[in-house]
Amino acid sequence: MPLERLRDYRPQPEEPADFDAFWEKTLADTSRHPLDAAFVPYESGLATVDVFDVTFRGWDGQPVKAWLLLPRVRSGPLPAVVQYIGYNGGRGIPYSWLTWSALGYAHLVMDNRGQGGGGKNTADTPDIAPEGHGSSSPGFLTSGIEDPYRHYYRRLITDAVRAVDAAKAHPEVDASRVAVLGGSQGGGLALAVAGLRDDVATAVADVPFLCHYRRASQITDTGPYAEIARWLSGHRFSVERAMETLSYFDGVNFAARATCPAWFSVGLMDKVCPSSTVFAAYHRYAGPAEIEVFPYNGHEGGAEYDLPRKLAALRGVIG
Repeated sequence: MPLERLRDYRPQPEEPADFDAFWEKTLADTSRHPLDAAFVPYESGLATVDVFDVTFRGWDGQPVKAWLLLPRVRSGPLPAVVQYIGYNGGRGIPYSWLTWSALGYAHLVMDNRGQGGGGKNTADTPDIAPEGHGSSSPGFLTSGIEDPYRHYYRRLITDAVRAVDAAKAHPEVDASRVAVLGGSQGGGLALAVAGLRDDVATAVADVPFLCHYRRASQITDTGPYAEIARWLSGHRFSVERAMETLSYFDGVNFAARATCPAWFSVGLMDKVCPSSTVFAAYHRYAGPAEIEVFPYNGHEGGAEYDLPRKLAALRGVIG
């Protein structure tokens, strides 16, 4: 789809009538469990950064891992960046995440439950799925696809919401200045958190995944969206049921509820998260939003070259 069409691409959203009630119940159920955020000093050998091995309770009170990195030289509570990781990645080792603490921020990196491997950073958080979550094809998009209450992303998105609470629980974090960000799956999680919380200062969603599922599954056979098509090819009469389940986790619907300033990015040659799916979420974003377009880039988007734009955006909002 050419850029001039993408600028006007506003598809009819697929939004269940009980979307808000579903998430209110999900987060209320989880809030009954104490956060129990623990920050254990980690001996990293780094000269300019203090590292903490973090554990907090996410969905259903299950333990979730994270790293917290703080600049060693600091005075007063710091603005914080909560980062979510891409598909099938994990928190790995703290040496992979030095940028934001080097720029003066408290930086919490949330682990992905049950993901990690395939040459990427490993994860340390197991996924304890509810019983009867149904059939699925390999991957996470179709895990529990016949019931939104059993779907994998109900658990991961809840973890992401609670990760903000974990960051705010550290005494050297300014709870009024917390941003959420990520790329691909991490970008989709940032959108979800911005839509579910009213206390996030800003969101950065790079080439976000988890958006506009029906179109994504119809136009690309690259990356995770292909899992949906693969599952539906064997469950021919379950298309609408599956799409209804996925609509509870669609960044297009979270975007419509998010009001903090947001910065998107998109690669027009992205075969993993097609540009039309990103624009669908961007156009429905309820708060002030900007999008950076990389015409000749794929899923890498702006990569590290886009960092100055994001840094300027964050400094303009949280300092």
